[in-house]
Amino acid sequence: MADDEKKIIVDEDWKKQAQKEKEILAEKEKALEKEESQQPESEQSSDGHGRGLPAADFAGLVNMFATQAMLGLGLLEIKGQGPQMNLEMAKYNIDTLGVLEEKTKGNLTEQEENVLRATLADLRMAYVKISEMAAKQAAAQQGEQKKD
Repeated sequence: MADDEKKIIVDEDWKKQAQKEKEILAEKEKALEKEESQQPESEQSSDGHGRGLPAADFAGLVNMFATQAMLGLGLLEIKGQGPQMNLEMAKYNIDTLGVLEEKTKGNLTEQEENVLRATLADLRMAYVKISEMAAKQAAAQQGEQKKD
């Protein structure tokens, strides 16, 4: 054999396994499409694939209030608008999570309790820091206005 010749070794088992995996994936896709076509239109996303909203659960509820609180703290921004601080809104959403914590005490799984407790701790800490910074900025602006 010459050095220029290259030997190609084809692993037939690998090809069979890859083909089997492709068939399994195709079956799963068909089953998913069938399942989605049986969903009411209101549960399907605008693209018709039923992948719009996640399932409703406790962590999602906590996340919804936390997101609103973060918007109020100016930690998140709405696209094209920039951060807009509204400490009153932030406090309301944090307080609502506090009420949720109080009213669900003893009825949550350990994981749900941990998510709620950690989220509240983080939001409360951020609220204190940001409200202190806002108060200092307001005082500084008032001091500058008095000088003028």
